[in-house]
Amino acid sequence: MPSCTNPIFIIGTERSGSNLLRLILDAHNEIVIPHPPHLMKYFGPLNYGNLEDEKHLLALASDMVRLIESHIFPWEVQLDPMTLIQKAPKPNHFGLIAAIYEEVLSHHGKSRWGCKSTFMVHYVHDVLSVYPDAQFILLVRDPRDVAVSARKSVFSPCHPYLSALLWDEQQRIGEGLQLSLKRSQMYTIRYEDLLVDPNTSMRQLCDFLGTDYSDEMMKFFEQKEAKKSASLSESWGNTARPIMRNNHQKFKTELSKIEIAMVEQVCQKRMKHFGYALTNNEEQLKNVNITNGTKLSIQVKEQFMRTKIEWRSLNRDKNHWRRWRRDATAKWFAWQHR
Repeated sequence: MPSCTNPIFIIGTERSGSNLLRLILDAHNEIVIPHPPHLMKYFGPLNYGNLEDEKHLLALASDMVRLIESHIFPWEVQLDPMTLIQKAPKPNHFGLIAAIYEEVLSHHGKSRWGCKSTFMVHYVHDVLSVYPDAQFILLVRDPRDVAVSARKSVFSPCHPYLSALLWDEQQRIGEGLQLSLKRSQMYTIRYEDLLVDPNTSMRQLCDFLGTDYSDEMMKFFEQKEAKKSASLSESWGNTARPIMRNNHQKFKTELSKIEIAMVEQVCQKRMKHFGYALTNNEEQLKNVNITNGTKLSIQVKEQFMRTKIEWRSLNRDKNHWRRWRRDATAKWFAWQHR
């Protein structure tokens, strides 16, 4: 049986402050949350055959270890595929991931592990099949500010319309989880609230997690993990600084009116649910017409923006080549196990 029965999962959408929340929680003396290699994102859809067969399970475990070895945020823990299949609580994709995080927990000598792969919002039931007492933190950020952050990041769709589509899909799932999971298992926190009053927000979150709040958590930026994060990628540059309390509502100056309208048209229902005020009224949003020609133009702009970001990353990010290697490795596995 796993030594940790109630792991923590930060779910939602990338560029919503999940790295910040990860580092704050990781600074707790009982919790370890390593930078995620997004194993379910890459392996969840892949078919490795009958995983009750040890040969197939070992093949999956070996490929997971290979992907971790090319991870854009190198881990210090050494993993052995045979050990993983022996320790996996279930012979399936998430069972192996559970064994991997248990190894991380043992390496760091803490009592509880967490996973910051926001894509786990799509795999909550896989988690509950192994950890019925797992706890989930739905981290939500204004989709207009997500769009501002995403257009400068190598990890997300660049165009505001595309980032809005992803945000709306994942928040729709999150909204459903709010209804289906018990209060003791699901907690929603807005990034903006964390910025404005971090101490209160984290005290309330620790109450939900059933763990003591520590002032040391607010010194996360002094930790080795935060400094390492900031050194690897420009997209993570703020992680080695104290919380930037004014890091919101940047969309007002950094998005055009039509970009704001596009985001609000896509996300308006979920924005209202999570308490984000629209800048356009319903009539104005009805007049936002996303035609096939508009979508084609968006795709062209996306490719242009992506090229600029990749060039910038090539010149500034220490883990640029690791990211390309990771992506190539993941595509190779996907081609082999379609």
